[in-house]
Amino acid sequence: MTAPAQVDAGVRSLSATISRGLMTMAHNSFALIGLVVAFCALTLVSRDDLRHAGEAQLRSWLQARSHAPVSLAAADADAASGDDAAMVAAVDRATASNPQQLPRNQANVAYWLAKKYRVAPEPLAVLVSEAYLVGKETKLDPTLILAIMAVESSFNPFAQSSVGAQGLMQVMTKIHTDKYEHFGGHFAAFDPVTNLRVGVKVLQECIERAGSLEGGLKYYVGAANLPTDGGYAAKVMAEHFRIKQVAEGRSNTPKAPVAPAAKPSLSAQADTPAAAGTVADKAKAASNSAAAGNASETVALADKQAALPAAAKAEATAVAMGS
Repeated sequence: MTAPAQVDAGVRSLSATISRGLMTMAHNSFALIGLVVAFCALTLVSRDDLRHAGEAQLRSWLQARSHAPVSLAAADADAASGDDAAMVAAVDRATASNPQQLPRNQANVAYWLAKKYRVAPEPLAVLVSEAYLVGKETKLDPTLILAIMAVESSFNPFAQSSVGAQGLMQVMTKIHTDKYEHFGGHFAAFDPVTNLRVGVKVLQECIERAGSLEGGLKYYVGAANLPTDGGYAAKVMAEHFRIKQVAEGRSNTPKAPVAPAAKPSLSAQADTPAAAGTVADKAKAASNSAAAGNASETVALADKQAALPAAAKAEATAVAMGS
């Protein structure tokens, strides 16, 4: 065999040896990887804590990858889509609807209240509709609920008194925090629909405790321990009567907005009602001068209420109690 032939044979033999060695190493490596994978799988199946830790790490890695810097064009597209989503969310959050889509009697009430209290009819359409819905559920006249909102806040959902009564129905949020838990917390006091529902719940408890509508209104305003409510019940019933006339299609020209009734003063030694469902603490911060002013206001409002037709007053009170 010549020298070139020997060299060629040696090269072929070396190549074959190297190939066999590489094949053997690859085979063994795959076998080892398979064993490792099988071992890890068995470990994760048997150890829940390790599996959960691994899932958490994998999830955090994926989230970090998803928040990686993107191109300028992609960022602009994301910003545009984000703006569109924000606009849609803003519409969903708005407390407003078309009053023309309400039943005729409710639409009449919404437009009348909007004109009298200088509030947009679209938000009032939602409140009127909700008042009728809640009134049906609770056996309370919806026009009574609307009258309380009118007297308490003049339909200002962000109203707050000096003693902490908040929202449309001027509910004492600190006292009735538990009633807002179902709605996500005490900040829901400034959601008009939520405040309406919580206020009606408080009113129901006051009426049950007092045994009558007038007595319940006295509890609601925080005058349970006082000889008079400062004319609060008379104001509410008068406005209730007017709104009920509008709902029934009778002519009733709106007058100037009724200012929220001043909360009557409570003596530092006066005992507050034991039940947490009352709102007697609403009057704790009123001064003696406010109480004196309320006395004259009571006489004027009582005369005004006496001027109402007796039959209409009886009808309004009977309907308000759901009879």
